[in-house]
Amino acid sequence: MTTKRLMLIVGGVVIAIGLLIVVFVGGIVGFALYTVGNSDAAMTAKEFLRSNERLKDDIGEVRDFGTFVSGSVNIHNSNGTATLSLKVIGERRSVNASVDLVYRDGRQWRVTAASYRNEAGQTVDLLNAYEAQQPIPLLVA
Repeated sequence: MTTKRLMLIVGGVVIAIGLLIVVFVGGIVGFALYTVGNSDAAMTAKEFLRSNERLKDDIGEVRDFGTFVSGSVNIHNSNGTATLSLKVIGERRSVNASVDLVYRDGRQWRVTAASYRNEAGQTVDLLNAYEAQQPIPLLVA
């Protein structure tokens, strides 16, 4: 076996192993994005954004959402938190929104904060505590 042929075999093996690693890591990342994007937290966030009047006034009726939902969903026992970022596609324009949610005692996810960046680069709050339908409990010292 010549040196040239040996180098081609070693190079081919290294490339094959590198390709397997890339496919494996890509599969893990793809699965993670799919799981976050189709979680109950993501569905609650999308429903909140779809029905938010302040967002509709700026971008028009929400038509769809971007392909990828990024962020984190952390559940421990019967409690959880989530922070999600997603692209909201409206009739007039698209914006990037951020939604924070909580999950307590096995109940449904609740939105605790939501915002997006408008065309001027300003952060627009979508959940004002003073306009919330359910009162936010005050802490008593």
